Amino acid sequence: MAVISVSHLQKYYQLHQKEPGFSGSVKSLFYRKYYDAKAVNDISFAIEEGELVGFIGPNGAGKTTTLKCLSGLLYPTSGNVFVLGYTPFDRNNAFLKQISLVMGQKNQLWWDLPAMESFLLNKEIYEISDAQFKKTLKELTELLDISDVLNVQVRKLSLGQRMKCELIAALIHSPKVLFLDEPTIGLDVVMQKNLRDFIRSYNQKYKATILLTSHYMQDVRELCKRVIIIDHGKILYDGLLSDIVKRYTKNKFLTIELEEDIGREKLEKLGKVTNYQFPKVSLAVPKALSNKIAATLLDSFPVTDLNIEEPQIEAIIRDVFSKQ
Repeated sequence: MAVISVSHLQKYYQLHQKEPGFSGSVKSLFYRKYYDAKAVNDISFAIEEGELVGFIGPNGAGKTTTLKCLSGLLYPTSGNVFVLGYTPFDRNNAFLKQISLVMGQKNQLWWDLPAMESFLLNKEIYEISDAQFKKTLKELTELLDISDVLNVQVRKLSLGQRMKCELIAALIHSPKVLFLDEPTIGLDVVMQKNLRDFIRSYNQKYKATILLTSHYMQDVRELCKRVIIIDHGKILYDGLLSDIVKRYTKNKFLTIELEEDIGREKLEKLGKVTNYQFPKVSLAVPKALSNKIAATLLDSFPVTDLNIEEPQIEAIIRDVFSKQ
């Protein structure tokens, strides 16, 4: 049985449309126009125990709404959702003690108190024994390398330190299912890598099931083998990240270095010249012909260096969205 099971989930919001100006305000008192905003529109997927899945899409795609339905914060318009065998919006205590939702733009720590005070509060809320609390806290602080700031006011911590403490507060009860909504947002590249390393270690050590949303494709690329792509409330793709390249890529990119300037006209007969700054030139060529074109370049042109590259995963994802 899947840890997370979603079947034909829909979440619609009824929004009011008002004409501008004073007359529009008066008119809306007597006659209002409404329309349904389809935040999540009939999606289905299942996630097994221990999977770390990337849940990606543009702003307004329905990612956060889905996570809120999975964690029980929102009641779906229709469809079935089960997490660990529970219906999330029933808010069963046994269910809540086994999940956690971390939102990079929301805080749960008390701003004027040391982070340790929030940890102790969560200890009582989740009814964690003293021995288990000390053991888990020690493991998490060592993984995150943050033991020296636990007794410092949260307001005096850096953004990276606060994010680490937010993770500890969310994981102090050792949840089996973890929903991460933009956990690295606003962090510098070094801190992003540190948090990615921590998420990977936590997933491997505790066999936790993790659903991760992020606008940083580096997060998804390093952590997730499987991705679910959502846009306008609908799933566009669900499968291996590596298969996206095979499925959606039509071109490869050849980067060459020339010994002499031959002009771009001759090269345009072989592919689309995306950059020509002698001595370096870049061409986009059909994927199936990339090896043949590379051989032609080496045989017939003064090429001193040649490199064949797949397109960046960010560009492929953008292409998926634009085609939809």
